[in-house]
Amino acid sequence: MSNSNFRDFIPLPGESKIAGQTAREHADILVRKDIIVGIFAEWKRLFSESFTGITSEGKVRKGLYFLKPETAPTSLVSKAAKNLLAKLSASQIRQACFDITSKNWRNWQNTEIYVENHGLRLENLDTSVRDSVLNVIRSSLSERGYSKTRDIMKLNKFLGQLVGGEGVLGEWSYIFCLFGEPSVRSPWGWQLFGHHLALNCVFIEGQVIISPTFMGAEPNFADKGKYNGLRVFRDEERKGLDLMGSFSVDQKTAALIANSMVGGDLPEGRRQLADGLHLGGAYQDNRIIPYEGLKGNLLSKKQNISLLDLVEEYLCFLPSESLKARMTEIETHLEDTHFCWIGSSKENEPFYYRIQSPVILIEFDHHAGVYLTNTEPQNFHVHTLVRTPNGNDYGIDLIRQHYARTKHE
Repeated sequence: MSNSNFRDFIPLPGESKIAGQTAREHADILVRKDIIVGIFAEWKRLFSESFTGITSEGKVRKGLYFLKPETAPTSLVSKAAKNLLAKLSASQIRQACFDITSKNWRNWQNTEIYVENHGLRLENLDTSVRDSVLNVIRSSLSERGYSKTRDIMKLNKFLGQLVGGEGVLGEWSYIFCLFGEPSVRSPWGWQLFGHHLALNCVFIEGQVIISPTFMGAEPNFADKGKYNGLRVFRDEERKGLDLMGSFSVDQKTAALIANSMVGGDLPEGRRQLADGLHLGGAYQDNRIIPYEGLKGNLLSKKQNISLLDLVEEYLCFLPSESLKARMTEIETHLEDTHFCWIGSSKENEPFYYRIQSPVILIEFDHHAGVYLTNTEPQNFHVHTLVRTPNGNDYGIDLIRQHYARTKHE
């Protein structure tokens, strides 16, 4: 899989968009371009809205999420967060720490247009503080989830090396924030975001919600140097193709939205510069995304097992007991889960797919080049995201329930 040769699309010397620039210099150049001005203006408009959550019809379904006893590593993570706070200066605390209900939860994005003035930029931290940030993240995630997170950060540096832009694209080109006060009971959490990576992690009474998440890579593997052999998204790609390949002719017809990712029968306006084919990207917290494609009640038992196996790939960052609970929640709505596809289903050709139910939204997209020069989607540039529809992104529905309950205790 992903055998396209990204080295055919490395900018020639003198043609890199970011060679010799710092992240701030790169951002200052881009924010003067009309198309970027338009994207940021739309994001600002969306950010100004009150949160409701992603829905399929514009109305939030109630009663989908419940406070329940789980065994998330709340004590371990809260201790790690308190250790981090003890190392921060007063100005760093003001810059990076927010109330649990702060709108800044929603103020993330996955480009490397570094315009933010809030949060801790990892590349600007001394090693001790940065290690403490990483310890918070490591303590929160499964071993596999933390490894994948770090792999994406390392591949970002690899991309910077490929295009001569390590001042813009680096291993530490990410922003970290804390929300609420670290606790084993009261809601609190953290956020990490930057190029090709966004994690929003909330702890509530032993439960952990990690949503929205964005993970991507350009390219999705390293073939030389320090990170030679590093690869991400192999399973998400392979298992998606295998599921599509298992469908009957009628099932494929139902799942397929368009044969082309860039034109042809692709609905007009479906592809956007900022998000490619993604619908649930940055600032799309309230988007109405109608169900499309093949419904779960039309899948065989074996296909349903394959679908759940694919879903689990996207939740690998959850600790084991939290993963089990989340998968049970998703399986409850399996018959109302929809799977849709855009593009080819042949080996080594680009495609998009979406998995959507009342309690989960997953998107996989092969993307055109941003820092590499391919003008059409290629398998080596991947974007993925996970959302929790109907009001529980950022754990907001469970936070509401927590405070409603404690008010009456």
